[in-house]
Amino acid sequence: MNIWIINGPNLNLLGIRDQSIYGSVTWDETLTQLRNDFQSSEITIEYFQSNHEGHIIDKLQEIGFDDNTYGIINPGGLTHTSISIRDCVDAITVPFVEVHISDIKSREPFRRVSYLTDVCTHSIIGQGIRGYHVAISHLLDRYESK
Repeated sequence: MNIWIINGPNLNLLGIRDQSIYGSVTWDETLTQLRNDFQSSEITIEYFQSNHEGHIIDKLQEIGFDDNTYGIINPGGLTHTSISIRDCVDAITVPFVEVHISDIKSREPFRRVSYLTDVCTHSIIGQGIRGYHVAISHLLDRYESK
């Protein structure tokens, strides 16, 4: 079982950017911890991040039809603007869990709309960086026996 985590713009700045919202843990630290926490599972955790919408779409299309792949997506600010990413997630067969570190529903009005929620199998919002851990656990619970 392959799990791809795809992060969008500015998520490469975790640990630096507005720590009161996003925390002080870097993405590299988070990825290392996820791989350590799930090393006994029969999964591989892959990662992709881009600040460019088209690169995210290219990666989704590249991995999007593999029967042994499952995904986690945090498109960052593109969550609220990218119909193209939404349409891509809808078109591919890999199931995706949407993750947001902050509670987008209680932030600025423009952040309260997600174009991805209805095309993802599950959404995890406002659980901080731990949301990625919860998303992997959800995927394992739902799909590991397939």
